[in-house]
Amino acid sequence: MWFKNILFYRFTKPFEVSSETLEEKLATSPFTPCGASDIYQLGWASPLQKHSEQLVHVTQQYWMICLQKQERILPSSVVNEQVQEKVNEIEEEQHRKVTRKEKAELKEDITAQLLPKSFTRTSRHYAYLCPSKGYLVMNTSSAKVADEFTSYLRKTIGSLPIRFPAVKQAPSSVMTHWVTKDESLPTGLEVGLECELTSNGDDKGSIKYKGLELDQEQIDQQIKSGMEVTKLAVEWRESISFLLGSDLSIKRIKFGDMLQDQLDDSNSEDAAALFDAGFAIMTHEFDKLIPEILEAFGGEDTSAVIES
Repeated sequence: MWFKNILFYRFTKPFEVSSETLEEKLATSPFTPCGASDIYQLGWASPLQKHSEQLVHVTQQYWMICLQKQERILPSSVVNEQVQEKVNEIEEEQHRKVTRKEKAELKEDITAQLLPKSFTRTSRHYAYLCPSKGYLVMNTSSAKVADEFTSYLRKTIGSLPIRFPAVKQAPSSVMTHWVTKDESLPTGLEVGLECELTSNGDDKGSIKYKGLELDQEQIDQQIKSGMEVTKLAVEWRESISFLLGSDLSIKRIKFGDMLQDQLDDSNSEDAAALFDAGFAIMTHEFDKLIPEILEAFGGEDTSAVIES
């Protein structure tokens, strides 16, 4: 499977857990569905779902893992409506005001009554580790999901020394130069047809440009007024296109026809083999893309990274 968005982390010291040990540790926290009183459940599941029981899918030096979450859908509006009905009933029968403490207890009781009857929603969040190169890559654009994933992984294995990569030049400043000076683009990168500019002042306004051609004159005017590019559509080596953020997030990834042809040519005979082939192609491309993105912003600042 190919990631649609990525947030990537740098290990601040060598990740010394083997894939076998990681498998054992993840197995101590497997996914189990929500019980009658559970608001949500988290646990590790096989990346290949029904096609494998392995919790760590290993392809060469890359280890894919999957955190599965199931949560009950119980809108607060439904609970609040039930609470208000009960409050009205008590006040009418007993001729008194219901206290705040009583309302809180009613809300707790009604939630407990409704939870077992509510629907559930299940989501799966993927990431892969590459200990030999010192990074973890998540398939998400959500900081909240990434934080939940990494926190649960840290809890499961005991330690997870990671941070977002630090670069030597401010990405927003560099990307702003890219849209004003074509010659400043690194080899292999081309500006696409979408960008977002954000104000640096107290008024945090933003302007989005998207279309057949970016309005260069308007963009230049906004930059002169003090705005900087915080999101920019780019194409990398005619292989992958995406929306690059000033936080180094990579969103809305689209793989080119050449990579799709590679996957088609793999002649994978079943779902597991197709997954493995796609995983290998994707990680091979990301192995080249990530260092070039970091280099485009002056290179990675590894002063806080402990080498092996």
